[in-house]
Amino acid sequence: MDDRRLLYLSLQHNREGQASYAHVHEIIAGLRKRGWDVRLFEPRYRSGNPGGLVRVWECLRTQMRLLVHLRFSNAVYIRSHFLAFPTALVLRLLRIPVVTELNGPYEDAFLSWPALKVFRTAIEASNRLRLRWSVEVVTVTPQLGEWVRRESGRDHDRDQDQDQVTVIPNGANEELFHPDAVCDVDVDQPYALFFGALAPWQGLETLVEARRCESWPSNVGLVVAGDGPLRSVVEEAARAGDVTYLGSIPYRQMPGLVAGSLCTVSAQSGIAERALIGVAPLKLYESLACGTPVVVSDIPGQAEFVRDHSCGLVVPPGDAEALAGAVARLAESVEERAAMKVHARDAIVRGNRWDDRAAATHAVLIRALRRRHRTGGPREP
Repeated sequence: MDDRRLLYLSLQHNREGQASYAHVHEIIAGLRKRGWDVRLFEPRYRSGNPGGLVRVWECLRTQMRLLVHLRFSNAVYIRSHFLAFPTALVLRLLRIPVVTELNGPYEDAFLSWPALKVFRTAIEASNRLRLRWSVEVVTVTPQLGEWVRRESGRDHDRDQDQDQVTVIPNGANEELFHPDAVCDVDVDQPYALFFGALAPWQGLETLVEARRCESWPSNVGLVVAGDGPLRSVVEEAARAGDVTYLGSIPYRQMPGLVAGSLCTVSAQSGIAERALIGVAPLKLYESLACGTPVVVSDIPGQAEFVRDHSCGLVVPPGDAEALAGAVARLAESVEERAAMKVHARDAIVRGNRWDDRAAATHAVLIRALRRRHRTGGPREP
């Protein structure tokens, strides 16, 4: 069990400043700290915005590079992606244990890339097979874990050691994200902050509408950092003077921007299945690590966390007036905000750091290796 060699497959186009980039690299760092030899395989794009065919080809090339290295590994960790089926199939045939990490439902892909809806049946079927073939599945919320069990048919396997679904939410690097982080980005104070992927489920339209409400405090700006499919919505709001748009910010510059804000916002909408499966966004944990109060929509996962730790305010999804009122409340109530700042940092250092998440991932991988030894290991590639 001391021979810990792992191939890590991430087919998403991870760029510094994105939540996925932080997740992948923080977990890998934590695994290496625990003695794992981790080799990361991810697409290599020459441009920042590759076309669809380029993405497909590069994802296939990335998987071919991984498969060449199979003889040097004990297990494979796949960050779930609809194009990862070829690797999953080969690993199934070779009886190599696979751990799959799933951060959202299939619908996320169709929301980000509507053209994929033509292939919905095939994509959903292949995703179900990948989940079923995985010896372990990692999800970010208990609700998503139950969804995985239903989708993969694991409802009948709850008592069998060979099938496991483990909840490991996002976390925060508490040494990088802390209350004293210095902001070196030129923005006017005070400001509420949104940072992360500009994706359809992030509630960006609601956030922009909230900024335009009369109840939004006149002396508080709205800053947005990130990139994604809804960039045009943010750029239009910036041209109208409602938003200060910074684009993508390097990972190590984010702590100062977060720590310098009045509050951060996670206005996730209830579209698709997110109202049922819940969310545990990275921005929530990184904000709290900086001692920054959060305003979140009432979606399972983030809402319970904020209520349990008294570190922010919860508003109904899609309610711009309530969102503006929450920002105003935090701007006006200095004592309440000060108490939330203490609760926020405390919530992270007591078990919600990236190192805690890496420890949990390590335990999942150890179980996968033990299963490999019991079943006689993989066939020779």
